[in-house]
Amino acid sequence: MIEIGKPAPLFSLYNTEKQLVSLESLRGKNVLIHFFPMAFTGVCTAQLCNARDNMEIYTKLHCTVLGISVDSLFTLGVYKKQENYSFDLLSDFNKTTIQDYGLYYPDFVFGMKGVSNRAAVLIDKEGIVRYFEVTPTIGDQPNYNAITDALAKLA
Repeated sequence: MIEIGKPAPLFSLYNTEKQLVSLESLRGKNVLIHFFPMAFTGVCTAQLCNARDNMEIYTKLHCTVLGISVDSLFTLGVYKKQENYSFDLLSDFNKTTIQDYGLYYPDFVFGMKGVSNRAAVLIDKEGIVRYFEVTPTIGDQPNYNAITDALAKLA
């Protein structure tokens, strides 16, 4: 489990362009990670579309946005293109990062096992967790105002 004020667990995951993206490579930048259960589902799409539609705010506040799910990078590639996301979607197909972040959700729907809880994590330029929210239920959205407020304090 991660804690506010502590270093974020490091990860290296593939994006939809088949490039390895590591948290360490983003050192020196604020990073907002949207963890989501599964591509092409309504609540997940709303979460990522909120990030897409507010990229101007994140860019102005010098923040790199990432989305992480257990979907394959191929599925995420189709999803990214369909929804016109301008930020990286990373595949945690092996579920290591969601476990390192304490976000493993064992029972999703229709008997599917092992997806990510819905969460938002803000990591500062030094790799320290500054905001962490796991939604009360998998059907809830993160508190976008609280995320923006926390990010503004880092700018």
